[in-house]
Amino acid sequence: MSEISTYPQESKRRLSLTARQADWIEKILWYAVLISVAALLILPLYWMLATSLKTPRSTFMLPPEWIPSTLEWRNFTQVFEEVPFGRFLLNTLLLVVLNIIGELFAVTLVAYGFARLRFPGRSFLFLVMLSTLMIPYHVTLVPRFILFSKLGWVDTYLPLFVPAFTGSSFLIFLVRQYMMSIPLELDEAAYIDGASRFGVFWRIIVPLSKPALVLVVVFTFVGVWNDFLQPLIYLNDPQKFTVSLGLSFFQGARETNWNLLMAGSLMATIPPLLLFFFAQRQLIGGIAIEGLKG
Repeated sequence: MSEISTYPQESKRRLSLTARQADWIEKILWYAVLISVAALLILPLYWMLATSLKTPRSTFMLPPEWIPSTLEWRNFTQVFEEVPFGRFLLNTLLLVVLNIIGELFAVTLVAYGFARLRFPGRSFLFLVMLSTLMIPYHVTLVPRFILFSKLGWVDTYLPLFVPAFTGSSFLIFLVRQYMMSIPLELDEAAYIDGASRFGVFWRIIVPLSKPALVLVVVFTFVGVWNDFLQPLIYLNDPQKFTVSLGLSFFQGARETNWNLLMAGSLMATIPPLLLFFFAQRQLIGGIAIEGLKG
């Protein structure tokens, strides 16, 4: 009887042990897949880093040299000697700051109006604004160039930052959805305490909308920093070039020095990486809240 009674217990232990082993094998397989995908995604970045530390001769060696035998750190300083790379960085930073100021100014005001104010035709105007998201950017490229050319803005920074003061439809939608998740009771309590409409907007809505505004800053920064098409169309003076356009100019002028081009590209990727690093908590939190309440 004792042998018969212990048999089911041993069988259960074997089954549980087998299930545990299968669970561990499944986890190991998933981690192996994730690590493989991450390695494939990181490979281009590593190749850019390795190439930026090579000599011009070792750049095109076959088989390729994955780890440079000699680290050419002077490539990073030589970039500034070959082209005005520092000027390109300052120009891009200026445009980034102006665009962020414009987007924050326009997006917060328009989103507040759509989220908290009640006026005739609000839903229709919001629908019209959303419909502009379906218009491809390249469709409006020629009319915009003709308009800015008539205004005499070609070869200036005005076409690159003035439209930001009208707001982006996508960012307005994003911030508007976030503001609608803020309870209206806060506005009513502030009005009872004697606050004006602008006071409610500035002292209550804007501080509570910080996660959404961080998304506006990040999206605007990355979009302007990586923009190549608009500077290519509107800028003619090389002293006004941005980083993206300047790297292309550098590539055309120094076609064989790919190590210097990779060094410049690596330095150009550092500011967006730093921005994502410092804004990571607000960025992920804002996206999560938008996904839940939007």
